[in-house]
Amino acid sequence: MRFASLGSGSRGNATLIEVGQTRLLLDNGFAARETELRLAALEVEPDSIDAILVTHEHQDHIRGVGAFSRRYRLPVYMTHGTHRQNRCGELADLHLIHGHQPAFSIGDFEVQPFTVPHDASEPVQYLFRSAKAALGILTDTGMATPHIMQVLSASDALFLECNHDLQMLASGPYPPALQRRVGGLHGHLSNDQAAEILGNLDHARLRHIVVAHLSEKNNSPERAKQTLLDAVPGIEDRLAFTCQDRVCGWFEL
Repeated sequence: MRFASLGSGSRGNATLIEVGQTRLLLDNGFAARETELRLAALEVEPDSIDAILVTHEHQDHIRGVGAFSRRYRLPVYMTHGTHRQNRCGELADLHLIHGHQPAFSIGDFEVQPFTVPHDASEPVQYLFRSAKAALGILTDTGMATPHIMQVLSASDALFLECNHDLQMLASGPYPPALQRRVGGLHGHLSNDQAAEILGNLDHARLRHIVVAHLSEKNNSPERAKQTLLDAVPGIEDRLAFTCQDRVCGWFEL
């Protein structure tokens, strides 16, 4: 298994994951042409992708899903609640899922959706399994529930949100209502929350810890890194950061 971020942040999110002969795109918050350019940086042809999986209907995750799937005739997996928001237009091959269903197969992947608390209609995140490894995804959630922790405990790599630093959010440019939304129980994970999650997992088994969805106004890679290292020393060699404006290269499992 290997995975790569096409970009992560409030202006667009997409992650490419592959194992064997199967390639999946998790979310697509970029216009179709931009997605093509970012895939080209990884030397990946768009028509080699087997499916798109959607976490929720916010624009930074779903902007390019409809156009990209129509252009390349790709099946799309999303929850009923996400579909009801009708942000993608007509989809030729729609698969409706929910966060409490058993894992399902797409090619060489076993995919386990799980529910998360976020201010969207029916948001989910995913655990991707191959025969030899598992990648856990956790972004766009206001907190970690026992169920989230149970699912992620199987991870050999973790794609983890560090959206904001609490002090920077409190003193930053966001108005109070937006601060409450971002920092609330249905908002986004702070550096401190991410560090606590990491500390409560079997982090010794994690081969990659990839930090995602950093706020450009309310966080910095330096602050996020220091918070994680203070909570879980010794992970620096396995720690990496995504970027908003460019592709981050492949992480191998």
